[in-house]
Amino acid sequence: MSGYLGRVNPLVPPGVYSPQEDTDLLTEALFEEPLPPGADVLDVGTGTGALALAAARRGTRVTAVDVSWRAVYAARLNARMAGLPLRIRRGDLFAPVRGQRFDLILSNPPYVPAPAERDRPRGAARAWDAGGDGRLILDRICREAPELLQPGGVLLMIHSALSGPERTLDHLHDAGMRASVTQRHCIPFGPVLRQRASWLRRQGMLAADEEKEELVIVRAELPV
Repeated sequence: MSGYLGRVNPLVPPGVYSPQEDTDLLTEALFEEPLPPGADVLDVGTGTGALALAAARRGTRVTAVDVSWRAVYAARLNARMAGLPLRIRRGDLFAPVRGQRFDLILSNPPYVPAPAERDRPRGAARAWDAGGDGRLILDRICREAPELLQPGGVLLMIHSALSGPERTLDHLHDAGMRASVTQRHCIPFGPVLRQRASWLRRQGMLAADEEKEELVIVRAELPV
């Protein structure tokens, strides 16, 4: 996948997640998802706005949310540079859009398991640290996203296999959604996992010879 922002390189200020392979993979899944023009899309945890802008290019109405003011400012500037309209709100996960309904929710949430002392991540680490099992935000998304979807609406989310895809599917099924892992991709460890590999091995989450991370794309649809 080339250039999430088209002709404009994204502004990535310090403390904001820089688009990486997971962004590419979720963007590809977004392009494969059938969406009518004018569909309402939510990108939760937007970061630089890369996914939100990809959705806007499809002629959809996009709302983007992030808890970080730096991310909000970066997404607004990237949208202006790209010449695309985004509705960007600052807030904790779905709080800024309560009561609204969307045809598609996109999320590339924090999903990297972290030692106990990192259970309340701050600064840039909020973009990847997700508690001891990697599910600090994932469980909230599984629980809260269905209430924000139109009948027939879809949640597209990416996370690491280290964070328990089976638990994601179970939670979404319990919420009344039809959910499955639609894609799996193995990528070399990024900087965070390389630094944390020894701890993950001690926790039994990584094999001694494991040097690649499996990413999964989960698609969940709310029945009509």
